[in-house]
Formats: sequence, structure tokens, C-alpha cells
Amino acid sequence: MDTVGGHSYSEQNSFGNFSTALTLHAEARMSTDVRLIGWNVPPEEMRHIPDHWLKYPEPPAHYHYILGTLYLIFTTVSMAGNGVVVYIFSAAKSLRTPSNIFVINLAICDFFMMMKTPVFIYNSFHKGFALGNFGCQVYGILGAFTGIGASTSNALIAYDRYNVITRPMEGKMTHGKAICMVMCVYVYALPFVIGCLTESWGKFVPEGYLTSCTFDYLTDNFDTRLFVGTIFFCSFVCPTSMIVYYYSQIVGHVFSHEKALREQAKKMNVESLRSNVDKSKETAEIRIAKAAITICFLFFVSWTPYGVMSLIGAFGDKSLLTPGVTMIPACTCKMVACVDPFVYAISHPRYRAELQKRCPWLAIKEKSTEASTAGSTTTEQQQTTAA
Repeated sequence: MDTVGGHSYSEQNSFGNFSTALTLHAEARMSTDVRLIGWNVPPEEMRHIPDHWLKYPEPPAHYHYILGTLYLIFTTVSMAGNGVVVYIFSAAKSLRTPSNIFVINLAICDFFMMMKTPVFIYNSFHKGFALGNFGCQVYGILGAFTGIGASTSNALIAYDRYNVITRPMEGKMTHGKAICMVMCVYVYALPFVIGCLTESWGKFVPEGYLTSCTFDYLTDNFDTRLFVGTIFFCSFVCPTSMIVYYYSQIVGHVFSHEKALREQAKKMNVESLRSNVDKSKETAEIRIAKAAITICFLFFVSWTPYGVMSLIGAFGDKSLLTPGVTMIPACTCKMVACVDPFVYAISHPRYRAELQKRCPWLAIKEKSTEASTAGSTTTEQQQTTAA
């Protein structure tokens, strides 16, 4: 077959037709009575957009403005909350423990997850793919590192609390070990980021209203399906399994421990083996159970929609994925970055005490840690900290 420049005439002809089709396609999209998504995208940027989104009508402008405003709120709340968490946990000597390194890392992931939202906000207020492929790559890189980082950090927190509660004398966490584990979180995410950035395996593409970007789950080929299956397993199934296993073990251990204490107290004809027990307060096992359920529920609610959406795109009926539907999982992932500081840090009594001391204008009324823990057993202290 005749070739020019290493390409066959048929390949060059196909490429030329494809480029012409893109140009005509973009012009046609601008001239229709009902504008389609991508009508304002320059022809040279069209090749980065999955064809799936280009068949849907352009949403009303107020949809873009509402989403842009919502992301602005998410960004403000998340960056303020997680910024305070990082500051307090880093500045307070009593909070600079190996276990809290995982909490700090989660707050950092949530903080930087919102660092990409200016791309979304700018695109939303310009109604489309305004920052082009460069903005999409920035958005995708930050999203991959922080998304995978947050899910694995949740798993590490579960693992650490499992050790503290069920095996307090074994495998004590050190600062060096905790830092190495945190570094492994980002090494774990690196292959997916490099693969998508170089487009050697997967790629970052716009989704929905073309204002946000994620990894490609729509291209109909084996490589895409393999990539989606792999990242789903590594960033969702594995962390989820760890979280469910470790927290279920914690709850089971605490219930067994409390039951043993009650039985021993009954044999000794005393009401409780604990001193200074406040009957109006919830028992330790209830506090642990509530914390575990909250953590698991929050993780599932935030990441399950995205996982399901990616699987549908790669293996299922793509017609179910309308642009509006894909905005829902994107919002849930950002919402959890706003809630995490409250679940993982503000519920921490020592954190609240430090926050009261360093930010008195918040009017937080927290008993001192020493007073609140006086007379408690070592096991109860560990349980309260984990809760």
C-alpha cells in the first residue's frame, strides 16, 4: 500500500475526513435551533470530547450557574474546614500522634480535592469547555490523586483504629511507619495518573456538561473496560472491604468487651466496674457503633454513585448516563470533602479542646481532656478517642 510520511493514503484520507467532520460538526451545532452540548467548543478541542455527550441539548444557562455556585459553596466550606483541621492537628503538640497523621492526610486530600474546582466554576460560568483540554488535565490529575488518596486514607484510618482498639499492645504505630504508609497512598495512585496523563492506559476527558473531567469510561474497547475495572477494584472495592472489615471487627470487639465487663460486675454484685460512670451518657459500644456506621455510610454515599456510573459507562447501557445524571456523583464526592472535618475531627474531644483554646470566638464549650477522662480505664480512653 502506498504511504506518505509513514501513513497510508487511506489513513491520511480518513484523518482528513475526520478533521473536516469535526469542523462541520461544530458549525452545525451552532446553527441548529436547539443548541447541542459542545456548540461553543473550538474545532481543535472537539477531539477530546467523548461523542456520547455531543448528542444531548445544551442545558439552560441557569443550570450552569447553579452548579457553579454550589461548587463555590463546597469549595469555601471544605477548604475552611479542612484547613482548620490541618492547622490544629499540626500545631497542637498533643494531637501530633502517629494515628492523627492519617486524619491530617485525609484533610489534605479533601483540601486539594477542592483546589481543582476553580476549573469547574470557570467552565460553568462560561457554559462549557472554556478552559479546554489543559484545564481538563489539571482537573483530572488533582481528582485522581485526591480521590484515590481519600479512599485509601479512610481505609488506613480504619486499620489504625482497629489496631488501637483490638490489639493495643501489638504493632504500635510510629510516626515513621505512619508517614511511610501515607507516602504509599500517593504511590498507589501514581500509575493511574501517569497512564491517563500520557494516554498510554486510560485518559482524562470531560463529562456531563463538559465542565468537569474524569477518567474515560465511555470509549467502547477492551483497554477502557480493563482500566475501569482495575481502578474500580483498586480505589473502591479494596478500600471499602477494608473499611467494612475493620470497623465491623471494632464494633464486635467493643460489644464483647462491654458484655464481659457487665458479666464480671454481675458476679461481683456491683453495678459497674467503671468509676465515675454517667448513667445519662451513651455506653461505649453505642458510641463506637455510631461512629463506625457514620464513617461507612459517608464513604458509601460519596463514592458508590461514581463507581456505579463508571461501570455503567464501561460495561452497561450508556444511554442511562445523561449529562444531568453524571453531575450527581460529581457533587456527592465534593460534598463528602465538606463533611469529613466534622466526622473525623470535630467529634474528637482533644481537637475540640484545642479549637476552643485557639479559636475562642467559635464559642465551643468543651471540658478539658484531663477532666473528662479522669477515673476512666485505659480501654475506655482508647474507645473514646477512636469514636
